[in-house]
Amino acid sequence: MAQPLWQKADSKVDARIMKFLAGADVVLDREFFLHDIQASQAHVQGLARIGVVSHDEAAAIARELNVLADDFRSGSFVLDDRFEDGHSAIEARLTERLGDAGRRVHTGRSRNDQILVATRLWLKDQLAHLAALDIAIARTCLDRAAAESLPLPGYTHLQRAVVSSTAMWFAGFAEGFIDNAVRARATADWIDANPLGTAAGYGVNLPLDRQYTTAALGFGRMQVSPIYAQLSRGKFEMAALEAMTSALLDLRRLAWDLSLFTTAEFDFVSLPAEYTTGSSIMPNKRNPDVVELLRASYATVAAARTEIEQLLSLPSGYQRDLQFSKGSLFHGFTHGLSALELVPDMLARMTWKAERMRAAIEPAMYATDVAIEQAAAGVPFRDAYRAAAETAASAGEGRSPESSLAARVSPGAGHALGLDELRARLDALAG
Repeated sequence: MAQPLWQKADSKVDARIMKFLAGADVVLDREFFLHDIQASQAHVQGLARIGVVSHDEAAAIARELNVLADDFRSGSFVLDDRFEDGHSAIEARLTERLGDAGRRVHTGRSRNDQILVATRLWLKDQLAHLAALDIAIARTCLDRAAAESLPLPGYTHLQRAVVSSTAMWFAGFAEGFIDNAVRARATADWIDANPLGTAAGYGVNLPLDRQYTTAALGFGRMQVSPIYAQLSRGKFEMAALEAMTSALLDLRRLAWDLSLFTTAEFDFVSLPAEYTTGSSIMPNKRNPDVVELLRASYATVAAARTEIEQLLSLPSGYQRDLQFSKGSLFHGFTHGLSALELVPDMLARMTWKAERMRAAIEPAMYATDVAIEQAAAGVPFRDAYRAAAETAASAGEGRSPESSLAARVSPGAGHALGLDELRARLDALAG
């Protein structure tokens, strides 16, 4: 490992301790490395604006940072255990190429605000990706809802309850994922604050042009207080993971439905073959493993959020405990996004089994229609309810799923799905 940035003449480095201190940092920092380089570019230009580095030095550093980014993308530069972390690697590379100019790059900043700004930039990208996936899922659901409306049993308590439809099912998840996209965007706006220049949490004795770096990095605002910059670490990451779990919570319930609907007992849905697997011992099996792992994905991301929450029993100021938050953040977003990426295609290509669904609609499922019709005709609802309960077995006489759905005219129900309103909300998000 290269000499640590904090190495002093009177300190001895123990290899075992260094291995523990570094942990998986250098591997995790590969995910944030390009963002760290981007922030270093802005920081150096900011130093040039206040005369701490010359404009020639700033130009040379910028050039070498661009080369480093290209080398990292191509694989000719590997971030590995030669370095303590990504920040050390950047400074080591600049020093190797530029000598004293490279040694000036860390002036006025700490690894604390370096990781804050790199992860903040990374999170903005991840939340944009999350919002895009939420929008894609919502659009697929709306397209399916508009394309066909097949009768489908509606369940409460996992018991057959009332007539529903495939269009209502898809519309429900469409609205859910529209809201999830709104939440992802709102979270991105909330964390869109630049911590660069707050150093170790107390500022520095330089007139850093923090408004310049805020604009240069595309942040919506400057995070003013250095102390709050440290207090927000973990807090902002948790909020981002909460936006992810919002989407995965809806996905968990969608996956639960499909898990039930693909059983022989229900047999309402066929999944594309690619989304199923076989058994290692039972030749007859086709298992909905993808659906089951989509259902389980919420637990993985919720655990990542909980791990960060448990790290935050801390006083103000930076504490090394927070190093472990990077792994939780990375694994939570990586897994959550990989799960959501599978959903639009799966929903677009799954097929409903119309005859099976219709056969599962039994006469008693029209009893609510009967009670409400009598109430609309002037019978007190509770009396109508009791009368409908007594004749529930014959409630379906002269009725069909289509007639039940057509009579459902309250907003959002069978005959008034409100797809145009949902489409307008979605288009406003996507536009």
